[in-house]
Amino acid sequence: MDECHSFLDRFYMSRIGIRVLAGQYLALRHQQSPDDNYIGMICLDTSPYELVQHAASDATIMCRRDYHGFAPDVRIDGRTDLTFPYLPTHLHYILLELIKNAMRATMEKHFRDHLMDEDDIPPVTVIIADGTDNEDVIIKVADVGGGIPRSQMDKIWSYLFTTASASVQEDFISDMDHGKDSPLAGLGYGLPISRSYARYFGGDLDIMSMEGYGTDAFVYLTRLGNYREPLL
Repeated sequence: MDECHSFLDRFYMSRIGIRVLAGQYLALRHQQSPDDNYIGMICLDTSPYELVQHAASDATIMCRRDYHGFAPDVRIDGRTDLTFPYLPTHLHYILLELIKNAMRATMEKHFRDHLMDEDDIPPVTVIIADGTDNEDVIIKVADVGGGIPRSQMDKIWSYLFTTASASVQEDFISDMDHGKDSPLAGLGYGLPISRSYARYFGGDLDIMSMEGYGTDAFVYLTRLGNYREPLL
């Protein structure tokens, strides 16, 4: 099983690299006029705050669809004014995965029925951290959805592990996994692929959980230009 996971990690990392190289070439070739904010696919002023808002909006649509119109609020704190060079598409994918996981955990723990008051649902909290002396830009996504049992922590990085129901898995359409039309719970590869996206440019994704309370997910992002892509 470990060999299978290692192979899939290398496969998806290679696939991400090919898509970045091809996408960057095509973006530069079809860029009609100079754009001060973009060099190909790379946005020089990527705003984590704006991407969190977009990801939260998409996740909220998915959550309201599955939970009778209810969804937790997403509260954003920290460096909301921060911008840095990065690929917005990569960061949006990571944030959407983490926020929809946090929303689902929160709803499964706190949702009772469609007559409850939405104010009784605890919010999902996103904190953006950065400083002149910080090595990374760090984003934390925190929920109070009951946490993950310690015995399950190793499984969350498995491509074969999912908590989605059998009916969701049977009806799942793979090309919809990146958008708001996909189910709130997918086939289990969202977290490991999100970690591969973060690691491609030297960052990382880490999960810390307190069973009975909630889960904190930490995204570590390097500023582009100070890390060599893992081409081997």
